[in-house]
Amino acid sequence: MKVEIYADVLCPWCYIGKRRLTAALDNIADRARVEIIWRSYELAPEEGRIPGTTAAEAMAGWWGDQAPIRVARIQALGAAEGLELNLHLARPVNTFDAHRLCHLAAGRGRADQMMERLLRAYHTEGLNVADSRVLQRLGAEACLDADQVRAVLAGDDYAEEVRADRCRAAEHGVTGVPSLVIDGRPPISGVQPAAELRRLLEHGSLRPHDVPATPDRTG
Repeated sequence: MKVEIYADVLCPWCYIGKRRLTAALDNIADRARVEIIWRSYELAPEEGRIPGTTAAEAMAGWWGDQAPIRVARIQALGAAEGLELNLHLARPVNTFDAHRLCHLAAGRGRADQMMERLLRAYHTEGLNVADSRVLQRLGAEACLDADQVRAVLAGDDYAEEVRADRCRAAEHGVTGVPSLVIDGRPPISGVQPAAELRRLLEHGSLRPHDVPATPDRTG
């Protein structure tokens, strides 16, 4: 079974979904038959590399008076998965280079570790994941070769792979993250409970009443 995960570092739901998917994978009988492929999906390609407003401030612009309630809900759901989502520290930036680093990691069997480190850096530590120095450190902490990381960030390696994922997402009908595409079928939400994700991974199909869905960028 091939499971493609469309995700972006900026999305707190992607961090929550990753934890739930990990729990699901840990509890299936035949983990080896499930191939996980991380796909790039830029939520805000127009963002620059210099951090501006916080994620919480951006959410206030989207949701108005409802923002504190919705931010608290996201943080509570994260806490239930053992995550510290510091939305008042995280500052949205361009994630193109972060995605390029994930493609480098994927070629070395370290994509999951790289995505985990990027998500924690952004959502918990409030780091600038567009800064090449930060990305070099995070790459090293994900056990990537330091010289290779520097070379990627100094050039344009894996840029086409990131753009190809963008096109692939459109072809699959992915409109938000996290989205799962299982064996090429229509995308489904990646923030379902771990038990539901486990059932999907074990049986590879949706129940008749299940409706494929993807959350929008605001969750």
